[in-house]
Amino acid sequence: MSLHTPALLDQACLIVHGPDKPGIVAAVANLVLRNGGNIVSLDQYSDDPEGGAFFQRVVFTRADLAGAFPDIEADLEQTLSPFGLSWTLTDQSVPKRMAILASTSDHCLLDLLWRHRRGELPVTVPMVISNHTTTAEEVRSFGVPFFHVHSQGADKSAAERQIVDLLKGNVDFVVLARYMQILSPSFLENVGVPVINIHHSFLPAFIGAGPYRKAKERGVKLIGATSHYVTADLDEGPIIEQDVVRVTHADSAEDLQRRGADVERAVLSRAVTWHAEDKVIRHGNHTIVF
Repeated sequence: MSLHTPALLDQACLIVHGPDKPGIVAAVANLVLRNGGNIVSLDQYSDDPEGGAFFQRVVFTRADLAGAFPDIEADLEQTLSPFGLSWTLTDQSVPKRMAILASTSDHCLLDLLWRHRRGELPVTVPMVISNHTTTAEEVRSFGVPFFHVHSQGADKSAAERQIVDLLKGNVDFVVLARYMQILSPSFLENVGVPVINIHHSFLPAFIGAGPYRKAKERGVKLIGATSHYVTADLDEGPIIEQDVVRVTHADSAEDLQRRGADVERAVLSRAVTWHAEDKVIRHGNHTIVF
């Protein structure tokens, strides 16, 4: 983690989700209290108070958190199981390990590395993997290991196996920073961690190469970007964040592409930050973002 990022010592994040029932909020608050914690942030949402789904994010402090973790987890299991709730508890002083996959476009890749160096992303970056070598020196200038894995042609299974070998057990999530390769369902299963993607928001209207040129020809008035979790269904995973900017007839295709890159950087950095801070809960094919 960057030296600019303040350590969140003795601070935990509890994520709770499941069927909405009376008494959940009180049960969680009492659990934190009897384990010596102090709630500093609490967000919750129910999609239907009458038998719907309940979601909650609780941040609390507790002296000697690491030592108390096993007891808190045991209490959580005993307390929340009768409600039919699922939960995760994380130590906020331990940053998530984020690997980046990229191709030749460097705007999202370098933006993430720059934000990380400035302490704006609560992650570590153990590696960048690319199917091209064009960004190798720039990546290494940030002190981040760079790996080139050639991937071309219809059969990408060998490349995917090599990438999985690099990632397995070394990362907590993966970011596709304009990685222009389609990942197979087998890869997603084998890598075993969340994968976050970023792309322009013209889909499905302008598919394939040259989307900004096609958008210019159609006279679009809005351009934007979407960041989502990757699933086996191409570009149809749960959306984390989106944004748009207005454009006019006076903007060239190059102007649209430049402004689109700005939106992509901002949207991806927010999605990465929220995921790293445990602010995103996946539910079916959508997300709750606290």
